[in-house]
Amino acid sequence: MPVWAWILIGIGAAVVVATVAWALAARRRSMQLQQHFGSEYNRVASRSSNRREAEAELAGRERRRERFQLRPLTANARERYAERWRRIQADFVDSPGTAVTEGDALVSEVMRDRGYPMDDFDQRSADISVDHPDVVENYREGHRLSLLSARGEASTEDLRQALRHYRKLFDELVEASADEPTSAERREIGTREQDFAEPHMERTRR
Repeated sequence: MPVWAWILIGIGAAVVVATVAWALAARRRSMQLQQHFGSEYNRVASRSSNRREAEAELAGRERRRERFQLRPLTANARERYAERWRRIQADFVDSPGTAVTEGDALVSEVMRDRGYPMDDFDQRSADISVDHPDVVENYREGHRLSLLSARGEASTEDLRQALRHYRKLFDELVEASADEPTSAERREIGTREQDFAEPHMERTRR
């Protein structure tokens, strides 16, 4: 067999290996995004023209989130915010609309204190979805009902549900576990540890 034929075979084999490796990496990344975002993955996928577009959006959210410098809340701040929430809940009986407005404002204040950018609501909810994918839909629904209240179109039950939705995100933002590394950060830490361990193991074998 001539040399050029062997070269073509080698190139073809390399292309096949690269294609398989790319497919496996893409599949692994898809699984990571699905596991991390959960129902939010399904929501974005249903609103996108294809899965690749949806995953590109979610990956973009993660890259944007990595640029944030989130700050832990102090113990005093946690207690202060918790006390304010208790007052908001107590005020709901006499003034449900005002309570929902104050609940919305308090959630935004905690987000700002933690270090989230205060852009428009859609961007805020996208940012929150990276760290709190399980409750971001509660945040959206609370906001929707809050807008109804501002237009005078919300019932007392709507307002009650709005406050409950806000409470779910509020609890996650204020509780101590909110300061633990996110899934994306844990993956980055794991990668760095692996990159450090591999040269060390190589030197040990030598």
